[in-house]
Amino acid sequence: MIAALIHLVIYIIIVGIIVWLLLWLIDAIPVPQPFHNVARVVIIVVGVLIVILALLNFVEPGSLKLGLVSLADFG
Repeated sequence: MIAALIHLVIYIIIVGIIVWLLLWLIDAIPVPQPFHNVARVVIIVVGVLIVILALLNFVEPGSLKLGLVSLADFG
């Protein structure tokens, strides 16, 4: 249980860093305003969905098989 929780925390941190880097990249590239807003929303929605799937997989292991590594495999 503790090992699965540690893997979950590491997974969420990695997803957060990747989302932060993508948001920073979108801000650094000069893109017209509508595309900039759409890209930010898409990145945030995808990041939140990945975290929700990871949390749901932690609560009920094996219930979601969407190509993500199952946290049940670690503990």
